[in-house]
Amino acid sequence: MKLFIALQDSIPTVTGALTDAVPTEKTMTIIQLLKDSGLSGQIIIYIILGLLAVGLFIYFERLSAINAASQVDKNFMNQIKDYIKSGKIDSAKILCAQSNTPASRIVEKGISRIGKPLDDINKAIENAGSLEIYKLEKNTSVLATIAGSAPMLGFLGTVVGMIIAFHNMATSGGQAEMGVLAGGIYTAMTTTVAGLVVGIIAYIAYNHLVVKTGKVIHLMEANAVEFLDLLNEPV
Repeated sequence: MKLFIALQDSIPTVTGALTDAVPTEKTMTIIQLLKDSGLSGQIIIYIILGLLAVGLFIYFERLSAINAASQVDKNFMNQIKDYIKSGKIDSAKILCAQSNTPASRIVEKGISRIGKPLDDINKAIENAGSLEIYKLEKNTSVLATIAGSAPMLGFLGTVVGMIIAFHNMATSGGQAEMGVLAGGIYTAMTTTVAGLVVGIIAYIAYNHLVVKTGKVIHLMEANAVEFLDLLNEPV
């Protein structure tokens, strides 16, 4: 009986020991991760986040401009043909001004040169096209720069974090605990992840804008060729 009572008394103690032995799951927020990454890591991450903000602004601004440039009426060139064949040059210019797209501005430049040699008209259209392409691609090179520089900044944070970790290890006589090394490791990991994420986002955004711009350029070239073919038609 005494043995049974002793076993009963020991059950809470064993249960408590088992409860203490069970590891508790710890969660970490992004803000806590930033706090634990150290001052150098925070500075690098804030720079990377700044690059992300600039990249997103450029992406959505350019996307809006490119989408507006691609909105061309399907009957635009048919109306231009009718006006030119009937000698209504001013009406054709007014239609181009109302459309106010890169394609219409190129055609308007060609219309303003009607009566001059075809080589001059072609040259004027090419110059206008180059200017419109420059406007469409404005600031997109910044996205390409962010796509390349953000991961490099992340790797810089990795190097800085590892230097901090090894420095802590060296100053502790080679017996540093994980808690001492945590700051450097956090800096190394968080900056790498942040740089890669921002670089991937910027890379995808840049290539998307390149594809959208290419479609607008193709539309501009098609309208320019159609306009030149109209001028080459026999009267």
